[in-house]
Amino acid sequence: MIKRLLILLLAAQALLIGLLAYGLYHWWRPAWQAELSAPATVAFYLACGLAAMLLIRLLISANNFYLSARASSVTPPGHALNLLSAASLFCHEFHASMLTSSYYMLRPIGMQLQPRQQQQGLPVLLIHGYGCNSGYWLPMSKLLRQALISHYGIDLEPPGASIDDFAPQVHSAVERLRAETGSAQVVIVGHSMGGLVARAYLRRYGDAHIAKVITLGTPHHGTVLAHLGPGSNALQMRRDSAWLGTLAESEANTQRMLFSSIYSVHDNIIAPQDSSDLPGARNLVFGAIGHVALGRHPAILRCALQEIADVAPRARA
Repeated sequence: MIKRLLILLLAAQALLIGLLAYGLYHWWRPAWQAELSAPATVAFYLACGLAAMLLIRLLISANNFYLSARASSVTPPGHALNLLSAASLFCHEFHASMLTSSYYMLRPIGMQLQPRQQQQGLPVLLIHGYGCNSGYWLPMSKLLRQALISHYGIDLEPPGASIDDFAPQVHSAVERLRAETGSAQVVIVGHSMGGLVARAYLRRYGDAHIAKVITLGTPHHGTVLAHLGPGSNALQMRRDSAWLGTLAESEANTQRMLFSSIYSVHDNIIAPQDSSDLPGARNLVFGAIGHVALGRHPAILRCALQEIADVAPRARA
């Protein structure tokens, strides 16, 4: 469903670019434009329309950083930004969001199996975040294939459902991945809401078949920016929501020890950023990385892959 919605959104953006180009052509005609050929004129005004669309997307990204900065907790020592690192943070996040929404999510990854005699380590289940699909994981999938690790990127449906409604989908995916690989246990990697989906799954089905859960930028205590999104899951991800409180009360400390929470103190969607700090878990803190960029930033990918490589199957009770 997300892929179809994205295609419609991209088509709407293309139409808007055309309308902007047409309007600009009738409103602004500099003297030097008369010297251009007809194809060059069309290309020029379409380029102007595209630039205007990119500016809109850039302003949306900038607004997210502004809103998250207003709700930010104190930046930990060693993670202060200077002008260069702040510019790098913004550019990398904008680039990541454009790639994700215009390319990655058009290519859901599905099941990626290695021959059983060649597969390394435990298989990995990849759970995307709010408003995404499994295409978000394309950079991670490439590295997992290179490491000969079987993995499965699921697409949670419908997009605005309650997080609890996604738990049966995760259960089916875990069982399918175990059956396809012959592994008794799997590793779960969840981005953003995907980490909460993993916790909802564990609450309902237990952890017998899960060796490790790795979350990237997950709002374990909610985010103030969740009020901007539609759907039941957005309501559940609001800062200190009743759903999050009930979820935390249901978890044993031993289950939290399965978690590694990887997050950035400069996340532009999870605010305050220490909302990703999960008590009882292994918390791995980075800086100068945005929310969408967590799925493709080299430092985060290296960290997540190392966490996956270090996992050993747990003895079953």
